[in-house]
Amino acid sequence: MLNKILNTINKYNLIQKGDKIVIGVSGGPDSMCLLDSLYCLKEKLGIEIFVAHINHMIREEADEETEYVKEYCKNKNIKCYVKKADVEKLAKEQKLGTEEMGRKIRYDFFNEVAQKENANKIATAHNLNDNVETVLMNILRGSGISGLKGIEISRKETNIEYIRPIRECERQEIEKYCEEQNLDPRIDKTNFESIYNRNKIRNEIIPYLKKEFNPNVLEGINRLSNIAREEEEYFDKVIAKEYEELKIGENEKEVILDLKKFNKLEKVIKSRIILYTINKTNGNVQGIGKIHIEDIIKLCENNIGNKYLTPNKNIKIFVKKGKIFFMGKMNLP
Repeated sequence: MLNKILNTINKYNLIQKGDKIVIGVSGGPDSMCLLDSLYCLKEKLGIEIFVAHINHMIREEADEETEYVKEYCKNKNIKCYVKKADVEKLAKEQKLGTEEMGRKIRYDFFNEVAQKENANKIATAHNLNDNVETVLMNILRGSGISGLKGIEISRKETNIEYIRPIRECERQEIEKYCEEQNLDPRIDKTNFESIYNRNKIRNEIIPYLKKEFNPNVLEGINRLSNIAREEEEYFDKVIAKEYEELKIGENEKEVILDLKKFNKLEKVIKSRIILYTINKTNGNVQGIGKIHIEDIIKLCENNIGNKYLTPNKNIKIFVKKGKIFFMGKMNLP
């Protein structure tokens, strides 16, 4: 198992000598496998590791899980940061779903710890099963090709890189590793309850697909995910080149593209240019759906002057004097 994780690290260039890595640890099998494996490999890799644990205050076992993580870290002499957060209360206050709120709190805390320790990477324990579940969820939502990529094995932001060293390990392998290493991870019983869509996919849909269609369905969908990722990486390069051809002006909050050149492109390229440009202006494409992209294309094709289109709350797009303007809120005239 350690060799498999090391191969993944080397294959995707996830870790370099001298890296300082914050590991998100819940105390469950996945995160304990990740923590223990990086602890075992830290001398070989030449890295420093730190642990960040969030107590979500949702389940009765939460305090016991916190103590378990702290005890492991104490025994291994690993610096451990712990935070308590009433996720359900905060979710209601901010009008978010419990899962979404929990994720936000976790990642905010991981970044906070990374800043304190001057760490350059954050490692999370997403595995191959998680990736397959994500791909299936995206398919059911009607995702485009980018949704078939599933969970990125690494993702860079301005000052930090998120890495997933056990992304190519199946849950069964992880559980076996935990047993062999006598880790005795904490088990979240709600994972076995089909109360969330992801749990339904995990507990009902995947077992059904395995039984009725393909016993190797995990490998098949993961292969699809890898193919989609490779093709998206190629398209990203094509789109970056096209973007440079179209670009008239660019700064942090505004991008201006050549309307005439844009309208000559194929629709599939136009769609990707729009998403790429919104990313440049706004930093993310959350809330941008197919209908918004089609509206933007129509706006450009019809050459409607001074008409604003708002695909999400943070970006405005309009056409004027043969140019397409992508503007953040702060720069709106």
